[in-house]
Amino acid sequence: MAKVAFLGLGVMGYPMAGYLVKAGHEVTVYNRTAAKADKWVSENGGAWAPTPREAAQGAEFVMACVGNDDDLRSVCLGEDGAFAGMDAGATFVDHTTVSAEVTRELFAAAADKGVAFVDAPVSGGQAGAENGQLVVMCGGEEDAYAKAEPMIDAYSKLCKRLGDSGAGQLCKMVNQICIAGLVQGLSEGLHFAEKAGLDGRAVVEVIGGGAAGSWQMVNRVDTMVDGKFDHGFATDWMRKDLAICLKTAEEVQASLPVTALVDQFYKDVQKMGGGRWDTSSLLARLRKLD
Repeated sequence: MAKVAFLGLGVMGYPMAGYLVKAGHEVTVYNRTAAKADKWVSENGGAWAPTPREAAQGAEFVMACVGNDDDLRSVCLGEDGAFAGMDAGATFVDHTTVSAEVTRELFAAAADKGVAFVDAPVSGGQAGAENGQLVVMCGGEEDAYAKAEPMIDAYSKLCKRLGDSGAGQLCKMVNQICIAGLVQGLSEGLHFAEKAGLDGRAVVEVIGGGAAGSWQMVNRVDTMVDGKFDHGFATDWMRKDLAICLKTAEEVQASLPVTALVDQFYKDVQKMGGGRWDTSSLLARLRKLD
């Protein structure tokens, strides 16, 4: 078994790090809020460190799941950053959804230290993390990925390398682009059903087994119909991700008209006070327009 550090104990990282312990690894965690790290240790064992550098010292693998580009830089770089504590030959695995730009920047910084870097954003949400059933999309050198994959298996149901550094983040952008359109379509469908006097649950029971079926339809219809949007992936985080998608689309000259429109719909949800509502809250926006 390996010595592992895990940086970031949010709704995703907390259970992910726990699965590494269950797999038999020796795990040291770091979190900006020390009380949460202490709580994690009390529930899972292992140890916690006050800085990313101290958590990473002697670790064969350092995993991170933080908030955004700046958060990732802060746990990687500087005197107290993880790279400063990592030994040559160790592997850094980033599960944060960030830009391909910062991924390639940190890949180069890691290489200067003799450290491998794998970008490995995840899909499956909080439930996927808690159940160890995440989908992980990876970028980086083949040998680095080959080392990291058995570690990632502890909390994933599917893990795949898509290409060189940044490829995992680009794949995650595709994921978010698809989700944005799917959730808006489902929201409009349920809204139409309500206005037409149909039972939304009954409608989805029928159409969910056909060509219109989706993960969102299976897992979100009940809460959407009931107007409960206080779970799952937050609107604020979705807008962060979509901003990355739209910026990258300009760089690669891709046209994303639906994504740009849905991003503005999520902006409306934020104005309604729904920044922490989950992404299915697009239906709440349509209901408000009535």
